Amino acid sequence: MEVIQELPKPFIDNRGEIQNLLSEHHGSCVVIKSNKGFQRANHYHKNDYHYCYLISGKIIYLERPAGSKSKPIEYSINPGTMFYTGPMIEHSMFFPENSIFITFGGGTRLHKDYEDDLVRVESLYDEVYK
Repeated sequence: MEVIQELPKPFIDNRGEIQNLLSEHHGSCVVIKSNKGFQRANHYHKNDYHYCYLISGKIIYLERPAGSKSKPIEYSINPGTMFYTGPMIEHSMFFPENSIFITFGGGTRLHKDYEDDLVRVESLYDEVYK
C-alpha cells in the first residue's frame, strides 16, 4: 500500500465542507498533539497498522522494512495529508513545529494490546540527521 493516501474530493456547499478520511474503520482513533522539536514512534507493529491525518503543523516521517539496514525513505507531511504505516514497517516521526494529527489504528489502543504488538527501534530520524 502507498504511504501517501489520496483522499476523496470533499463535499462542499454553502454551509462549508465535509472531508471523508476513511469510509470504513473498526479500530482505534486518537488525536495526538506533538511539540516542536520532538519525536514520536521509533517502533514498528508486528500486526497492526495505522493511517495518520495531519491537521496542523508538519511531520518529517521516515520508514523502512523492519530489520532492514537500508536508508529510510523520508516524507514531508503537510496539513491535509493522510499517510499509512503497515505492519512490520519501522517508522519515526519528527515534528519541526507544533503539530496535531489523528491516528486511525487497525487494532485497539488498550495499553497491553498495543504494547504486545509494538517493537521499539532506534530513531530513524537520528540515524539520518545526527
